Amino acid sequence: MATSASQTLRTTPFLKTPSLSLSSRQSLSSAFSVALRPSRRFSKPLVVIVKASGSLDAKPTVLVAEKLGEAGLKLLKEFANVDCSYNLSPEELCTKISLCDAIIVRSGTKVSREVFESSAGRLKVVGRAGVGIDNVDLAAATEHGCLVVNAPTANTVAAAEHGIALLAAMARNVAQADASVKAGKWQRNKYVGVSLVGKTLAVMGFGKVGSEVARRAKGLGMHVISHDPYAPADRARAIGVELVSFDQAITTADFISLHMPLTPTTSKILNDDTFAKMKKGVRIVNVARGGVIDEDALVRALDAGIVAQAALDVFTKEPPPADNKLVLHENVTATPHLGASTMEAQEGVAIEIAEAVVGALRGELAATAVNAPMVPAEVLSELKPYVVLAEKLGRLAVQLVAGGSGVKTVKVTYASARAPDDLDTRLLRAMITKGIIEPISSVFVNLVNADFTAKQRGLRISEERIVLDGSPESPLDFIQVQIANVESKFASAISDSGEIKVEGRVKDGIPHLTRVGSFEVDVSLEGSILLCRQVDQPGMIGTVGSILGEENVNVSFMSVGRIAPRKQAVMAIGVDDQPSKQALKKIGEVSAIEEFVFLKL
Repeated sequence: MATSASQTLRTTPFLKTPSLSLSSRQSLSSAFSVALRPSRRFSKPLVVIVKASGSLDAKPTVLVAEKLGEAGLKLLKEFANVDCSYNLSPEELCTKISLCDAIIVRSGTKVSREVFESSAGRLKVVGRAGVGIDNVDLAAATEHGCLVVNAPTANTVAAAEHGIALLAAMARNVAQADASVKAGKWQRNKYVGVSLVGKTLAVMGFGKVGSEVARRAKGLGMHVISHDPYAPADRARAIGVELVSFDQAITTADFISLHMPLTPTTSKILNDDTFAKMKKGVRIVNVARGGVIDEDALVRALDAGIVAQAALDVFTKEPPPADNKLVLHENVTATPHLGASTMEAQEGVAIEIAEAVVGALRGELAATAVNAPMVPAEVLSELKPYVVLAEKLGRLAVQLVAGGSGVKTVKVTYASARAPDDLDTRLLRAMITKGIIEPISSVFVNLVNADFTAKQRGLRISEERIVLDGSPESPLDFIQVQIANVESKFASAISDSGEIKVEGRVKDGIPHLTRVGSFEVDVSLEGSILLCRQVDQPGMIGTVGSILGEENVNVSFMSVGRIAPRKQAVMAIGVDDQPSKQALKKIGEVSAIEEFVFLKL
């Protein structure tokens, strides 16, 4: 017999418990104590929060390594000793960092593993004054117990305004006409532009900046559509924006404005194939990340007239080389990454990052934390394979969602013989959230910010526990993830109750996918997975295996789940490498295969 208890996620900050200070047991700077969140099952803490105690009236020291607005510096100086040292060489930074409890940087300073090692454990917080954290070694920060925070919201309006400025300047040839007049020419006929009124703008990414661009474009009389798999449809409708699939967005737009993060999924998402699908004469604006566009492909599209004009604030390499063909193209308007460069935005970023750093030094959990907190070894040791399983189930589930469907409702079911009080699922829930959100977002999700991040994106996660009879030696029997009210790329992933459903177990320490929709499968969650729905008949495993073998794609696991002999079946194939487009095409052409999908892990 199994009983079920359901609960809905609520975003609740962890409570600090100063009475449980371990400062006498751990070797820390005298200006710091440790606040703990006790676990009912384990005697050691689940989260360790370093805070400035001031027991010896000692202020922490904050190194500001790049220029920061005065308002931010004022906030820092009220709490800490502030050392403003700019243009430090890597060697100078490593020498100075051992005297600092926190460091604030922009994009020009590399906070490398060597920096964390040189800090000898004193560095507790890294503050990135901006959104991107490419210049901070997150793995090293986590290993050294250092919290990394950023400032993701203060420059939203500035970036949106710059996007609109580039949109209008491009449409009316402002930059080219200005250069022409300054060269002594008067070429009115050459620089005839196009109107924005009545044109379709596709906003690719409906986050903070994308939604603000959409609002302003509506005010200019444009018809605005957007593609974002996580954007709630009601939020888009509220400002008159229609959410559409990726292909519908790029094929119907007169103007395309990019506002997506740079992730493995979005890298070079605009390429020769996608340009070929666009309306001839389309115009493109990018104030997001340079790497989302294949720059060589864009040059070819401009030369071919597929893309009439482009306005770019970001590039794959910054600054771009002097002979960069894209920058020099006569139909390209270029600016040197000015999206956040307004006086107001710079002050806002300074205040936001100062508040985050001060809060972290005080022991408060920052909602903008981008790396994992410290978790006791015994907790991680027991839950490690389930943590991996949870994240991969989240990644699988979200990749099964068809474009244009906003993910808003997720249900997670845990089956365990342990009592609810003996199984803390916060880390598992955080990893499922991570798996669902990170593939198409620049946000780094962890135990600190998972609930906040889900709430910000309108993602409602409910949890259900099924209490099983039996031995509680193993933490969990299975984890099940369901996404409701969405369409699926793989119809067989839809359960009898109408949700996308995936389920997994840990077998011999290795995460396995054990159910897709109503079909039972058994495939190790290593590498990537190919799911095929087929007519159950002899030779199917050999046919698909031969196609993959011809492409030198190694098959690690293969499993077939079926309704009944000679009827429908789902074949799950684990592969070490991504098959080529040609191989996937061949698989799709096998007559007995009714649908298939390739999923990256």
